[in-house]
Amino acid sequence: MSTVASQIEQAGAAGAPRLLPQAADLDRLLADAAPAAVVEAALNAIGRDRLAVVSSFGAESAVLLKIVADVDPAIPVVFLDTGWLFQETLDYRDALTKQLGLRDVRTIHPLPDALAAQDAERELWFSDPDACCRIRKVEPLIRALQPFDGWLNGRKRFQGGLRTAMSVVEADGARLKFNPLANATPEQLADIFTAAQLPPHPLVASGFRSIGCMPCTSRSAADEDSRAGRWRGRGKTECGIHTTATS
Repeated sequence: MSTVASQIEQAGAAGAPRLLPQAADLDRLLADAAPAAVVEAALNAIGRDRLAVVSSFGAESAVLLKIVADVDPAIPVVFLDTGWLFQETLDYRDALTKQLGLRDVRTIHPLPDALAAQDAERELWFSDPDACCRIRKVEPLIRALQPFDGWLNGRKRFQGGLRTAMSVVEADGARLKFNPLANATPEQLADIFTAAQLPPHPLVASGFRSIGCMPCTSRSAADEDSRAGRWRGRGKTECGIHTTATS
């Protein structure tokens, strides 16, 4: 157990009901911590039954999932199947789940009534991508996170946009949100892929550097931001799950 995780465990070991630490206090403790130490600290701060990891099983997702699996493979993994994902992503989810020994991968879908009422023709991604993301990603995530007090995700500062200045720990309404890879570099991610013999997402070799829903994902060049292929030409850089409080 890391020193930071030990400090957090000791702080909550008095036998009183668990109270969530303040995000700013945790962020100060974890600002320079290694990714595994952040995951351990999250477990100790939140409790093993109240923490989840949210993963897209996209281009770089295997790194965080490997770190989580090494700390505790029973941490629930929430995967949002929007109905517009590449088949390669669904296959990659299954392959990584097996290889890493993840014990609780939960595939969450949009509500059928919401799709029927707002996107019956499956054209909302084109006419109003923000609304499409809301009913296919944001609202399902809010439902999926109801049992949890905190969640882990795989954002990195080097991805640019709103992510450049994010903290390692953030307040997400009443929940805590942990960004264990916030400080990671592309080189560090590549090293983990190699050392752990992690399989790449099948679409990476085709030039997809950030992979989301099929209609809104395109290839990006090496000299572009890694997420330049998402919602290209739309002036949109986030789906909403990281800009809307989940509680």
